[in-house]
Amino acid sequence: MTPVFLVLLLMTAVPLISICTHGLYIVFIKSVCCAAAEILIHGDIAPSLTKNAVPCTATGCKWPKSGRYVYVPVFISSAYSKQHERDIIIKGLVSFHSSTCIRFVWWKPENRDYLYFMSKTGCWSHLGRQNGGQIVSLQKGGCVYHKTVQHEILHALGFHHEQVRSDRDQYVQILNENIQEGKEHNFRKEQTNNLETSYDFTSVMHYSRNAFSKNGQPTIVAKSNANLIFGYASEMSANDIARVNKLYGCW
Repeated sequence: MTPVFLVLLLMTAVPLISICTHGLYIVFIKSVCCAAAEILIHGDIAPSLTKNAVPCTATGCKWPKSGRYVYVPVFISSAYSKQHERDIIIKGLVSFHSSTCIRFVWWKPENRDYLYFMSKTGCWSHLGRQNGGQIVSLQKGGCVYHKTVQHEILHALGFHHEQVRSDRDQYVQILNENIQEGKEHNFRKEQTNNLETSYDFTSVMHYSRNAFSKNGQPTIVAKSNANLIFGYASEMSANDIARVNKLYGCW
């Protein structure tokens, strides 16, 4: 028998108009739908929706666990009118079900916190659970790919980019002289919880070696091999999956 959460995700999404008829949700949904990420941190992380701008290192940024599973409500915008676009997003969501205890379910009016997949400008997400609805932007025509869906979902679950983790200096060298002016903040090291996992060049969360380059030269170089190519993962690595399971106490 197919689990309920899989049935829900394979069903057609609830029309937007039905959400905007639930009393107080009218104003709230409009504010979420129309919010724009004017300043992105590390390239694709939107600032916190709360007053606390501290990175997602505390328990409060995690999605709550209920029994064996972590249920995360989602809503997919009707702007993704082509079925293959919706299928890619749903496939990305369901990919977490087979390897972690994360379970994505359709949003209901009683759900205060949820992920709202929208086609805003660019590919971006907030870091960890926010208070209320939070946008995951997957711009049509440029961001609706399996690896990008997984990448932005991992941000929403509380994970930073691999190359900014607290111990990154042991594994990579950041070549500031090759970084575009004004983009240096994207390489700022963070005080991350690495969950006793090794640095992972195959992570779907890793930038490419030429990310934000102003001259075509590398901005990130592996210390173990200066010619190592990375940042082109097509899906989550074993380490990405292990970190989700460790952070959320899945197994």
